[in-house]
Amino acid sequence: MGLTIGVDIGGTKIAAGVVDEEGTILETCKVPTPPTAEGVVDAIADAVRTVSAEQPVEAVGIGAAGYVDDKRATVLFAPNIAWRHEALKDKVEQRVGLPVVVENDANAAAWGEYRFGAGQGHDDVVCITLGTGLGGGIVIGGRLHRGRFGVAAEFGHIRVVPDGLLCGCGSQGCWEQYASGRALVRYAQQRAAATPENAEILLGLGDGTAAGIEGRHISQAARAGDPVAVDAFRELARWAGAGLADLASLFDPSAFIVGGGVSDEGDLVLDPIRKSFRRWLVGGKWRPHAQVLAAQLGGEAGLVGAADLARQG
Repeated sequence: MGLTIGVDIGGTKIAAGVVDEEGTILETCKVPTPPTAEGVVDAIADAVRTVSAEQPVEAVGIGAAGYVDDKRATVLFAPNIAWRHEALKDKVEQRVGLPVVVENDANAAAWGEYRFGAGQGHDDVVCITLGTGLGGGIVIGGRLHRGRFGVAAEFGHIRVVPDGLLCGCGSQGCWEQYASGRALVRYAQQRAAATPENAEILLGLGDGTAAGIEGRHISQAARAGDPVAVDAFRELARWAGAGLADLASLFDPSAFIVGGGVSDEGDLVLDPIRKSFRRWLVGGKWRPHAQVLAAQLGGEAGLVGAADLARQG
């Protein structure tokens, strides 16, 4: 199969792109994400028709945040769109006249990194995405591992603290409450409120209050050496690295790939994640260590991965 389309459904925009067999995006289109579930389906179809108007595409892959069934056809549950057992494959196929494959967005991003990004040269990789929440994907023996019911690798909702912080999923103590962009902001706000004298740079980038601190402020301040901002990254990294050590006990991959917006800070966050991973890896003194790598495809990983999964059918 030649050219395919990847679709990445975001909270504010839907991106579609024509992708070739080498993972190169040839043409893209972005449209606002509508507020209704049916409107999202229509917007996906509009974006697909736009990018395929002058390209001989053969299939469409859609990356959707949520639980996708084992047939890659139905979104069982989506946290940010009112989809409950949504027959997304059938609805989009009816609108665009092309075969459609639906996949969890983090799985699609993991596959994109495995095929065309940081995972090249590895057969066994585990990916985590540190964004607003925490997502993941597993590739074992060169195959995307989805589980029996299609909902494997929901790492963000592994409970790491019994009776811990309340999560948006309804549970308590989920990993993403301690290792995510949202957690990073909470760490910085709490520390800035407790010791404002150590957060002068950080507070100066916002409105002067701890409550006004945003993720972008923390990155800027950490690069400038602000103690509170640096410490917030270290706390996030401590939880992220410890979680990777647990995943190593489960999957024993040759590489972990860390993506998502938080990972854009490079070694500022990756070096302490690696340190924490080594600290908590069981038997780490005597066993081989997986590499902890930065994702390479950035925000395009999900689109590229979804397109490649569509190519495979």
